[in-house]
Order: sequence, then structure tokens, then C-alpha cells
Amino acid sequence: MGSVQLVHVFMVSFPGQGHVNPLLRLAKRVAARGLLVTFLTPESTGRLMRKANPGIGGEPTPVGDGFVRFEFIDDGIPDNDPLRDDIDLYIPILEKAGKAQIPEMARRHAEQGRPVACLVNNPFIPWVTDVAESMGIPSAVLWVQSCACFSAYYHYYHELEAFPTESDREVVVKLPGMPPLRADEIPSFLCPWTPYPFLRRAILGQFRNLEKPFCVLMDTFEELEHDVLEHVSTFCPVKTVGPLFKNPGKSKDGGVSGDFVKVDNECIGWLDSKAPRSAVYISFGSVVYLKPEQFEELAYGLLDSGLNFLWVLKPPKLDPRIVPWSIPPGFLEAAGERAKVVQWCPQERVLEHPSTACFVTHCGWNSTMEALSSGMPVVTYPQWGDQVTDAKYLVDVFGVGVSLSRGEEEEKLITRDVVKERLLEATTGPSAEEIRRNALKWKEAADVAVDEGGSSDRNVQEFVDEIKRISGGVIKGVGTVA
Repeated sequence: MGSVQLVHVFMVSFPGQGHVNPLLRLAKRVAARGLLVTFLTPESTGRLMRKANPGIGGEPTPVGDGFVRFEFIDDGIPDNDPLRDDIDLYIPILEKAGKAQIPEMARRHAEQGRPVACLVNNPFIPWVTDVAESMGIPSAVLWVQSCACFSAYYHYYHELEAFPTESDREVVVKLPGMPPLRADEIPSFLCPWTPYPFLRRAILGQFRNLEKPFCVLMDTFEELEHDVLEHVSTFCPVKTVGPLFKNPGKSKDGGVSGDFVKVDNECIGWLDSKAPRSAVYISFGSVVYLKPEQFEELAYGLLDSGLNFLWVLKPPKLDPRIVPWSIPPGFLEAAGERAKVVQWCPQERVLEHPSTACFVTHCGWNSTMEALSSGMPVVTYPQWGDQVTDAKYLVDVFGVGVSLSRGEEEEKLITRDVVKERLLEATTGPSAEEIRRNALKWKEAADVAVDEGGSSDRNVQEFVDEIKRISGGVIKGVGTVA
């Protein structure tokens, strides 16, 4: 292949599935418009990605008019070291390694004719903007939660509105462009009694550095969060670029995927054998694990519903703090052909499949966006963090689902009878058709946003143009892909 002149961008991801996926999707969207993107994340994550995705190798992968390539940061920690599960301890280790290695990687690329024009990071690693500043190049951030959650964190960090306190847990949070939120509807890390204060610290780190990026990209779209986006835009340079998982025009992306676990594509064949809108899809993402007693109630609720179901069950986590679940004896035999259980699946394809009737979800933002953008009704089962806010919006604002739980803080066992009732409410009950109509409305809006000339399509192009404009004044020359 001959030399191709391209502007070069580094995208640096925190090593979590929910962070890698949207940033890699952004990398492909940007590369397709004629840029070279080098995707960076720790080597331990790189090993998982390479094992699950043969498309990830050492050579640049053509994507549209550009290329995506991968490099990995050596954080110096063995894969099985418990430090990896302690975010408070791990983040400083990754920061030290990244601050040392990223400038060296960039220097090497510059010597080879591929100078880096911009650094982009996602939350939990705000120090990437410091690295960019030290290198004299611009930076941007991809926010991987909703704009509503961004606004909540911003107002909390700057103490602009009242939030719940230990002495007053009943404070209702009122933010511009958003519905009033009870204490169990704001991002739960903002409650002083959260058992995850380290996650609050990790997220708020980005807001300490918010003056440095020239742009905050958001995996949402204007039509979905118009009012809160309008408010946030008054104090922050926001560009909506979502839903990033949508592939406008079905352009080829070289088969590059960020999954940590190999997907089981057999589930699509199983769905093909089922009647339209007859199957429930259940997945709680890459982090949430249910307690054994709740797992059992959910299982029998699914069985009692009479519906077909595709259930993503990750292997029980090897963590002494987590009691492992197990499938009840005789459960799969009783379900027979009605059930398909897999460790991981191509969620985008499942949500777009005509046989899928609804999605039982933990309401992480990636899953929320994928459900909305696929026109899929949901049954919300949030646990913590932004999930509880997303669940509130899915049911009460977007009108696309029913609620199974208000979150981990509720400390409530959801019985099999309730599970069955909610599943039927979302699929065949009196409100099911209205829910489906609302879901399809958001799908159409998402399609318009990412299609040529849509709000997100224009914003991605403006972002690319801005990188090219800024880089022309900062770095002489552009990257070369040999």
C-alpha cells in the first residue's frame, strides 16, 4: 500500500467494557472521515480484546477513508492482581504509566512521520488532558453517560444546586432542563451514603479538568436530550455524536470490535426460529452481578412468564466479596427450547431482531442508547451510579418501558411474581403498544441524527474539521500510513 497522508489522533480509554466500546466506536466514526486513529488502553485489556476479536492486530485496519490501529499501555500489574479491582488504587498506577508512555509513543510516531494532532479520553482518566497540554496539542473528552448525568455531576461539583445530605436525605434535586429527581434517581455516587465513593472521585476528576479540552463529545443525540443539552451548552462546549453504535450506511469497519469476551453468534439463529416479538432479552452488562437469591427469582419469573428468553450470563466472578450464583437444578430442562443462555452476545443484532420483544436491562448508558436507538421496549433493573437516572428517564421521560427495581439502595428482593408481571406488562399488557410506539419514535430520531446531514453526523464532521484546523497550526505535516 502506498503512503497515505492522514491527520493522526490518539484515543485513550479506561480499561472497562463500558468505556472501550463507545470510544472505539468514536474512533471508527472519526477514522471513516479520513483520519488515522491510534486506540490506546492497558495491555491487560488488549489481551482480552485480541482473544475475542481476530480483527485486532498490529497493522492499521482500513475504516472508511481512514485507519484504526491499536497500541497498549504497560501498567506493570499482573492480570490477576486484585489491584485492578480497586479503582482508588489502580487509577494512580495507570496515570503514572500513561503519563510516562503516551508522550514516548507520540514522539516515536512523530519521528516516523505520524505526529499526533489530538488526544481524546473518556471518563476516569482526566490526566490525559494534562498529557496533551504538556505535549502542546489539543484534547477532547468523550462523555460516556447521558447529558442529564453530566449536568448532575457538574452542578454537584460546583455546588450550584442542593443535593441530598446525610442530615437531609429527602432533598429533591432540581436542575435546568430536567425533571425533579429524588435521592434514588440522581446518579447514586452523588449520595453521601453511597458504598462507592471511589467512583464518585473517579468521575469528578474529569470536572476538575473540564477547562482543558476544547470539546466535550457526548454519546447522545440532540433530539433525545434537547432541553438539558441546551442548558449544558451555555457553560460547556458540547457536541452530540451519538448513538455511536449506529453504523450509518452500514459502512465497513474492518471487523474491529472492542468486546472482551467472544460473542456467541448462535443466539441469532435461535432468535430466527422464534415468532416475531416473542423473546425477552436479558443482559446486565459487564459489571453487574446479582445475588444468588435474586438470580433465582429472576430465573423463575422468566420461566413463569411463558415467554421465550435469551439470557446473557457472564461466568461467576472470582471475587471473595461476591457470592456466586448457579442456575437452579432442572431450570434449563424445564425451559427447553424457550431458553437460550450465552456468556456474551452481539447485543446490537439482538436488539434489532424482529423476534425480540423487550430488553431486561441494568440501564447502563451504552445499553440504554442501544435500546432506544433500536426501538426496543425495556424492563428497567438498575443497580447504582447513572443506571438509576437512566432508568428514570427510560420509564418516565422517554416512555419506553416499565420498572422492575429502583436500584440497589432499595434493598428489595424482586419476587418471581413481580418479574412475570413486569415482563407481560412490557410485551402483551394494555400499555405494551404505546411503549413500543414510543420506542420506535426514538429509533427513527436516532436514525435521522446519524444519517448524512443529521445533528450527530454534522457534529462528528465539525469535530474532524476542527482537529484538522487546529493541527495545521500546531503540528507541521500529517501522519503517514505505510
